[in-house]
Amino acid sequence: MIYTIQNEALAVQVEDLGAQLSSIRGADGKEYLWQGDPAIWARRAPILFPFIGRLRERTYLLRGTPYTISTHGFARDMTFSLAEQGERALSFRLTDTPETRKVYPFSFALTVTYTLEGNRLTKTHRVENRGTGEMLYELGAHDGFRVPLAAGEEMSQYAIRLPGLEAVELYGMDENCMLTPKGAARPLENGRMPLTPSSYGVDTTILDRPPQGRAVLVDGQDRPRVTVDFPQFPYLGVWTADKPFDTGYVCIEPWSALPDGDFLGRELSDKPGIRTLAPGAWEELSYTVTFS
Repeated sequence: MIYTIQNEALAVQVEDLGAQLSSIRGADGKEYLWQGDPAIWARRAPILFPFIGRLRERTYLLRGTPYTISTHGFARDMTFSLAEQGERALSFRLTDTPETRKVYPFSFALTVTYTLEGNRLTKTHRVENRGTGEMLYELGAHDGFRVPLAAGEEMSQYAIRLPGLEAVELYGMDENCMLTPKGAARPLENGRMPLTPSSYGVDTTILDRPPQGRAVLVDGQDRPRVTVDFPQFPYLGVWTADKPFDTGYVCIEPWSALPDGDFLGRELSDKPGIRTLAPGAWEELSYTVTFS
């Protein structure tokens, strides 16, 4: 089922499947969110929980016991319950089940809240440990934004600006989508980072959070069109499918942790950025997207 919140600037639709965004339209009817295309990328804005990316052999160890789980975890493919609905805010909730505990043996609650304020949409993730032992998790966004946004433009005219950075030191990904260590610093051309990771010879552009915790999608005239502020997330991914043509979207992805890599340990506690919650504890991670 799809739910809608709106104000004078934006109309936002959210689907209970995965608690993911379904549409973001401006007052002029402009659609900002990628609408999915099975021939390119079928999804729109999945939530990555309790893991980000692909695990080696789809497996991790928890105190020596192996568990197998799908890429990006299970939240994106599960139906959330509607927790709260207002004119300008929506909350959805997901809790563990016997099936989730087979692949992720923790008792949890994940509440995702969308809040509209003017031309800004804030997405808040509240993660709760409902179990009696320490809980480990990762959380990330995977929001796809339409590029270009106006007739007569081309995707190649757009870029990402990372305020406070003049060069980027990127993590890589190998042919198995495993993380590789950071390479040498690469200068940004006029402060602009290309949308296509293949420009750097990688599958996904992954970097540590820029100083201002901000990524700005700008058009050919350098006008901000989509601004993502994510000071609570230590990493950023930028991705679009590697195609011989303009895909029509780019994903700007705040991440709490890095994906798995062959040079990393197999224990879940070895993962860079893994978050830990004590029994009964909870925490919130939020980011805000501004549309122009």
